Amino acid sequence: MRRFLPLPLALALAACSGYLGLTPYRMDVQQGNVVTQEMVSRLKPGMTREQVRFILGTPLVADPFHAQRWDYVYRLEKRGRLVEERKLTVIFEEDRLKRVEGDVVAAPPGEAPVTESYHGATAAR
Repeated sequence: MRRFLPLPLALALAACSGYLGLTPYRMDVQQGNVVTQEMVSRLKPGMTREQVRFILGTPLVADPFHAQRWDYVYRLEKRGRLVEERKLTVIFEEDRLKRVEGDVVAAPPGEAPVTESYHGATAAR
């Protein structure tokens, strides 16, 4: 009986490690704020914090040590691999919008924003 115990144990360990072609399920993870070019193009210098929050939503990061800065971060992981990551920083001066920095920028005037549909939401490229 003792001779046959190592074989099932070895098979169980091989199955857990993915050696037999089995891999664990990794679900898609979408985190953060989806900010589109259309949303950014609606921002104008001099807007209040409330106006910016109305357009972009509540920031993912509002750092108490940098009260004049809001960070909007978006990450999409598929099967455990990072597929898309975007960052947008909104800078205020005296509680008014001064500038916007990051991956998502407003489309040039007179030009339609480049967008792509993803999971029912519009995401900027």
